[in-house]
Amino acid sequence: MGLRGVSRVHHYRGTVLPIVLLITAMMLTTSAAWFESSLASSRAASNVRDYLQAFHAADSVLTLCARAVVAAAGEGAAAAMPSAASGEPMQWKLESAFEAGAIAPVSQWPGSLRPPLCLIETWRLDARADARAFLLTSRGFGRTRESQVWLQMELVIEGENVERHWRRIAAKPF
Repeated sequence: MGLRGVSRVHHYRGTVLPIVLLITAMMLTTSAAWFESSLASSRAASNVRDYLQAFHAADSVLTLCARAVVAAAGEGAAAAMPSAASGEPMQWKLESAFEAGAIAPVSQWPGSLRPPLCLIETWRLDARADARAFLLTSRGFGRTRESQVWLQMELVIEGENVERHWRRIAAKPF
């Protein structure tokens, strides 16, 4: 019996190496897939963080600008603003006009490339002659120039009533 057991071991000796190599290759492939998956998750989390950073910067500046306009309107300063043409203002779509007229209510936003900006434009509503209308456009940044969020608020002040209509701009205008 001793001799027969040895010959069987001899017979299976050449099949062990391919099986071990196959298992090793499967383990390497699985770990490579997990690594790629974790890299993709990390990139996605970083992109979401940048978007949220830019969104909160733009939203906060939009709120600060709206408060300033409402306060100025209460003091009568908005009445002294130049009369605007009817129809929605479009200066926010022009890079030179936006950069020249935008204000930065905060000097820096933590973790952002640039401070968030806000542009205040006036316009006249034909259907509501007594109302003063403003288009507030804000732009917030993440860690890079490409991570920007644009938000707008239409602010209509008529007597003591203040209407706010908020909207997000899906694509950068310039």
